[in-house]
Amino acid sequence: MWQQIRSNQVRSVILVAAMGILLLIIGFGLGYAFGNGIAGLVIALAIWAIMNLVAYFQGDSILLSMSGAIKIGPDDNPRLYNVVEEMKIASGLEKMPDVYIIDDPALNAFATGRDPNKASVAITSGLLQKLNRDELEGVIGHEISHIRHRDVLLMALCSVLLGTIVILAWYGSQALIFSGGGRRSSRGGGQGQLIILAVAILLMILAPIMAQLIYYAISRKREYLADASSALYTRYPEGLASALEKLGASTGQLKSANQATAPMYIVNPFRRQGRAASDLTATHPPLSERIRILRAMAGGASYADYDKAYQQVHQGGAGGIVPATALAGAGAVGLRAAAPEAAPKEPEPNRVKRTREVGDLLWQKSGYKIIDCECGTRLKVPSNIGKATVKCPHCGRTHNI
Repeated sequence: MWQQIRSNQVRSVILVAAMGILLLIIGFGLGYAFGNGIAGLVIALAIWAIMNLVAYFQGDSILLSMSGAIKIGPDDNPRLYNVVEEMKIASGLEKMPDVYIIDDPALNAFATGRDPNKASVAITSGLLQKLNRDELEGVIGHEISHIRHRDVLLMALCSVLLGTIVILAWYGSQALIFSGGGRRSSRGGGQGQLIILAVAILLMILAPIMAQLIYYAISRKREYLADASSALYTRYPEGLASALEKLGASTGQLKSANQATAPMYIVNPFRRQGRAASDLTATHPPLSERIRILRAMAGGASYADYDKAYQQVHQGGAGGIVPATALAGAGAVGLRAAAPEAAPKEPEPNRVKRTREVGDLLWQKSGYKIIDCECGTRLKVPSNIGKATVKCPHCGRTHNI
């Protein structure tokens, strides 16, 4: 997939340049409206350079912080950490990505980072509770693919720059409106100033929309390719297909998502309150189509099998989705059977147990200690309680903290 990696690197440069041009247009429009277009251009250029540096070096930290993600280690949730490690090995990544959990009942996940050596995978607590191991492997394989193919740098840069454009455009339009349009033009008088004000406000409105369209333009194809890679890494396309069904049927809205970060998630995080996800989204391919493609991979789990299934679902009306170089080197990859629900040595936890594990993890990460009383009560004790012992409210037993 080197061709896709190279393509993402080229598109990163093009998209950063395109969003930079939009920033410069906003800066010049604001500067001209206030009497000095060159000054506005210089300020916008400085903002563009600074935000590129911030996005490259700290973009992943910003996005993880915005999502409220909590970093975990191998002892915090061995099941999740083990799945990420398995997909890291299957994909050929040299370094283990950092693993994060987002405390949100909605079902979703994303990956971020500037390169495979500084990358992270974040999933919601709802996803960890609802998915079995095969489904979780499918989702993690999808996100690991984004790291492997350098999608994460592309999306981190675009997320931060899009957010900058939206914020600058909004504050610029407010400044123009409440200042009465800046200085009066000596050449055009009041009428000329009104024209300048109208053009500047139009730019404030159109620039974020144009930036959003540029951002969305890269999202759909990369989702198909990540699905194909997940099927290859897991050798079990049904795992991701089943996970996507659950994600599509969920009705919870992801509270931490916004328009700048939406394309990063495995499914569109926005939907009507209490409604399942719709096929008609700007940021992602239709869920039902992605599921049909994965379930049409009856012959194997290779890129060639995915490309064949993609064309089958589109009934010959569309070309392939996988780059030709990947197809040329794609050997046969057989499908594996579903993992047993209960292996002899380490049983797959059921939904109730998964929910309890995730709940305990989030309590512990919030500074609480979990104490299991002999009567069956689970005590959640804050670290700043200021006592050496605590009494169970049900049976009266005393426990050391």
